[in-house]
Amino acid sequence: MALAQMQEKGYDAVSMRSIAKELGTGPASLYAHVANRDELDQLLIERVAGEFPMPEPDPERWDEQLKQALLDMLTVYRAHPGVARATLAMIPTSPAALRNAEGVMALCRAGGVPDQLAAWACDMFALYMGAVAIEEDVWRMRAATAAEDGEPYGEEAVVAAVRDHFAALSPQEFPLLSSLAGVMTSGSGDDRVGFAVEIMVEGLKALARRSE
Repeated sequence: MALAQMQEKGYDAVSMRSIAKELGTGPASLYAHVANRDELDQLLIERVAGEFPMPEPDPERWDEQLKQALLDMLTVYRAHPGVARATLAMIPTSPAALRNAEGVMALCRAGGVPDQLAAWACDMFALYMGAVAIEEDVWRMRAATAAEDGEPYGEEAVVAAVRDHFAALSPQEFPLLSSLAGVMTSGSGDDRVGFAVEIMVEGLKALARRSE
């Protein structure tokens, strides 16, 4: 129920009160099962984390496995809008979330990444993929609001407006942004995510080699 509410109205619209209202009961009844919003967030994370596919580490291709695991994480977040917001400032302690962290650490160890680097990378991966999902949720809610108001809104229109804005900048003050307007706004969201995943994993490999 909480997942459905988030998908329809966003993370901030979901509360113990909103869930109780949909169930036709009072918030006090829910508190007998869920102590507070933090616990509700943990339950949401647990529910969604169980859908993350985590491969058996292969030392010969651990890096490609890790890149795919990160992209799969975003795919699951996209299937459950709003849930990524629950992961911010939340240290996951539920079984499914812990298994995912264990899986990422195992992939890093299969590649010979030092444990400390792997631990920090695990945190970095979660923060970045969660941030991408949260940003996409924000854009989705803006699009829904615009649609309700009868206003045209879409990725292509937004990108085109930004490109035009960059191109119209003063060449004296912004020589690079004005001349590279097309470059600055090129590529799809998936292209940019793929680039970031490549940088993160390949950067981790480089740091691991440097520490040998």
